[in-house]
Amino acid sequence: MKFIAPIFVFIVMLVGQVFIASGQKQLVLLKKQKILLRLTFGDEIILKTKGSDTKLVSYVNNLFDTAVMVHKTVIPFHKIDRVYFKRSNFANVVGTILVVGGIGYFVIDQFNVIVVNGDKPTLNDNVTATSLGMAAVGLPMMLIKKKSQRIRGKYRLMTVDEGSPFYQRELQHVQF
Repeated sequence: MKFIAPIFVFIVMLVGQVFIASGQKQLVLLKKQKILLRLTFGDEIILKTKGSDTKLVSYVNNLFDTAVMVHKTVIPFHKIDRVYFKRSNFANVVGTILVVGGIGYFVIDQFNVIVVNGDKPTLNDNVTATSLGMAAVGLPMMLIKKKSQRIRGKYRLMTVDEGSPFYQRELQHVQF
């Protein structure tokens, strides 16, 4: 009987944390109907406001329908010029495939020459040119990532609640 009370309290705390985490508002950056960024309370946000040249690095303290509170400052969505975040796109995936394919093509050719044919390692001009070309084209595509997004046109910020189709129920880690 001594162990039942602490276990019951633990279960009640765990269920309470799940309900608290699921009812929070979220700040989303939309491109048409696609979510590019999702932030909740306590997440770091880096932004630049219109008419300012400096980046504001802070955390999301509170969310309103038309504004976000970062630390102790309320910033309306229409005053935000740019939001900074890293994201990958289709070109990054294609670049990674090209780099891996180019290196893999060269390694497979060398394996074929050394192990299968039993010859000394040699460089085939066609294989070397192809693999270097694939790696040279794929490397910039893989490494160049967009770091920010201007808020205008089809890009917009929006606060979503639990009933919204853009809302994503996220179970946050419970810390004791």
